[in-house]
Amino acid sequence: MIPSDSVLRPGETCWRIARATRAAYLVDTEAYFAAVFEALRKAKRSILLLGWGFDPRTRLFPDGVTATQTPDTVGRFLIDLAKARPELDIRLLIWKSALPISASQEFFPHRARRWFEGSGVKFELDDTVPLGACHHQKVLVVDDQLAFCGGGDIAVDRWDTPGHLDGDLRRLMPDHDCHAPRHEVMMMVEGPAAAALGDLARERWRKAPNGEVVAPPPADLDSPWPGHIPAHLSDVDVAIARTEPDWRDNPGVAEIARLHLAAIRSARRTIYLENQYFTAPPVVEALAQRLGEPDGPEVVLISTGQAPSWFDRLTMDRARSNMLWRLRAADIFGRFAAYYPVTPAGETIIVHSKTSVFDDRLARVGSANLSNRSAGFDTECELAVEAQTEAARLSLAALRDRLIGHFMGQTGASVTRAQAERGGLIPAIEALNRDGRLKPLRPLRMTPFGEFIAACHLGDPADPGDSWRLGRRRERLYAQARGFDPRELIRSRDWKAPLRPGRNP
Repeated sequence: MIPSDSVLRPGETCWRIARATRAAYLVDTEAYFAAVFEALRKAKRSILLLGWGFDPRTRLFPDGVTATQTPDTVGRFLIDLAKARPELDIRLLIWKSALPISASQEFFPHRARRWFEGSGVKFELDDTVPLGACHHQKVLVVDDQLAFCGGGDIAVDRWDTPGHLDGDLRRLMPDHDCHAPRHEVMMMVEGPAAAALGDLARERWRKAPNGEVVAPPPADLDSPWPGHIPAHLSDVDVAIARTEPDWRDNPGVAEIARLHLAAIRSARRTIYLENQYFTAPPVVEALAQRLGEPDGPEVVLISTGQAPSWFDRLTMDRARSNMLWRLRAADIFGRFAAYYPVTPAGETIIVHSKTSVFDDRLARVGSANLSNRSAGFDTECELAVEAQTEAARLSLAALRDRLIGHFMGQTGASVTRAQAERGGLIPAIEALNRDGRLKPLRPLRMTPFGEFIAACHLGDPADPGDSWRLGRRRERLYAQARGFDPRELIRSRDWKAPLRPGRNP
């Protein structure tokens, strides 16, 4: 039964709520890839993968051979698995990326199609999205008994450990270059919640170019839960929230966008956000309102110091700068802090996770960025848990403190203790951040051209209707941010942009 004060409401802030017999949070891709390897080895009838990207050359154990001497490149592993078990239906549905993005990935995943030709692995590229949008869901379902969802793709530049070590040669890519340290979070669920994600994956296959109807596997299969991973939660309800664009005959789905706002409104003490992007005016205005309350929550944001791609530096970093200025102006009680993590030697850690924890009550892990396009232009999927027991609340608080602590080389217990001693999350971070591994994330100084890009959210449309109309996009975004129906303000000039550097008090 859903509590009356729950922020998880099927049909509004989520798609479905299903029970997970067990659930676990996988922090950084070493843990994710190891769990994937173990789960796939145990698969009996069905493997369904949805991804933004995929590279069959990805090594699941880059620090050495597996204990079973099995090849650890995921493409070879899947081909061998399909050959050994003909009854196993292996399907990979990956976004058909635009040429500039594909070129930056050595034309993977496009080249993966040839990789799997003649094998038992069904590989398909999916371009059923509006022009300029992408399929961004990252979901893996095994036998409808176990599923993974979060921010990570199976690709050659993703693997890292929670230590984010300097000069870690295990981050070696096929071109013999080492990729930057990278932070990801995935969530693993077992039972009916996994079966619900299986339904989502099969619906994606039905809507894909070939329009194939995929039958679910038998319901009496054993769980392929990896034996080396303890459950963080047991017998817990898990909500699935989605974003889908309003396009052609498919009505738009904005559950994640609504959940953002409901979660922010519900927070009492702390809002912890770690995300690749931070560019959505509705989210920022909701946070600004809470910062203006005398007894509102602390807000902590962790993101990447500078985006790794030149396009994101030109567009998303500049839009984020305006958002940071807005929250700094709203923070009259000193409850907002934004950071970016670095290694002990000072190398920037790419924060690619899309994870948030609100008090010790609500935790969310998925593919959706805090950007406009993740709210209505791309496809997204995330999982949310709302704690109903003391054990669950302790687990969600432990997740938040573990995430914060690992950036500083501290344990989660140290963060928990510092909060109790210092009276808040931000004072705890400032006390523990002795090595300066969490750097202040500050707004950029921008040229007039940069301000134009930031104000019009170039590269970050909110939906198909404004994807190529910059002026209309700006009006709709800020109308939505202030709670008005944007359809009534399309021709209006009655709106205000967030404060920019030259206009702040």
